[in-house]
Amino acid sequence: MTDSTYTPDEIAKMFKISKHTVYELIKRGELQAFKIGNKMRINPEEVERFKSSSQAHQNHTSNAVIAQPSLSTTIRLTGSHDFLVEQLTKYVSKKTNLQLQPTYIGSLEGLMMLYRGAADVAAVHLLDPNSKQYNIPFIKQLFVHEKISVIGLASREQGFIVAKGNPKVITSFGDLTRRDVSFVNRQKGSGTRFLLDAFLAQHEISPKEVKGYDNEEWNHLSTASHISRGSADVGFGIKSAADQLGLDFIPVTEEQFDLVFRWTDDNEKDLTSLYELICTEEFKTQITKIPGYKLKGLGEIKYTTIN
Repeated sequence: MTDSTYTPDEIAKMFKISKHTVYELIKRGELQAFKIGNKMRINPEEVERFKSSSQAHQNHTSNAVIAQPSLSTTIRLTGSHDFLVEQLTKYVSKKTNLQLQPTYIGSLEGLMMLYRGAADVAAVHLLDPNSKQYNIPFIKQLFVHEKISVIGLASREQGFIVAKGNPKVITSFGDLTRRDVSFVNRQKGSGTRFLLDAFLAQHEISPKEVKGYDNEEWNHLSTASHISRGSADVGFGIKSAADQLGLDFIPVTEEQFDLVFRWTDDNEKDLTSLYELICTEEFKTQITKIPGYKLKGLGEIKYTTIN
């Protein structure tokens, strides 16, 4: 399976512009991009939107695309990759002049970016092994003086992603230690990796016993694609990724996926607008049909330091 997103180099060739111009368009918010690790990517839908916008509002030359000034406001979103976050990004762009600029680097790194003030929102699903509670224990440790709100997005199923028919009959964590089973992992700092390691410790399984433990991917779909093309037998990930590629899924647990807002004087108005959009019935209707999620508690403020 090939990556369906585009790199800045590919966009530059497509529109016959320099790569520098592509980065300028992204910087100004006129071309929406996201990061997977340290790599910039652009969705096909965004390419079509930009192409249509260019045809309607811009004068073309054979060598350049002349961009119009953007009136949009950018909200920096970082943390875990999730299909609901992708849908939220599109929905916000469609309904308002706000733009969510996602950087998918994992839950833990996302929280650290938020802590450093390099982001406005973090998407997280981190399990505290001691309390068995998601996200809030980490928030309380990191953010003491900052204005923070933890917003419920959804609960989602995590489990084993395997080939159709489960030919290796993988049903438990013990099966990951079999020599005929190859595993594909998520990157360090991701909530899924954090969860996997907690389960391995619970079952007294050393990472060295898992063939492919060091084989890392940066999002759920890339992980599932390894199983789809046969370069791995099993991965640990979300049901939605398995369904998108026609793979089988063995559920293991249900986890909580939240958004963490860090409020400042500069972003308060924009974050308020974002929160109101998340709570609309229209947005809930758009994401209800995505498999593997439960939307009970969508928009619930689970924790806040704002009085």
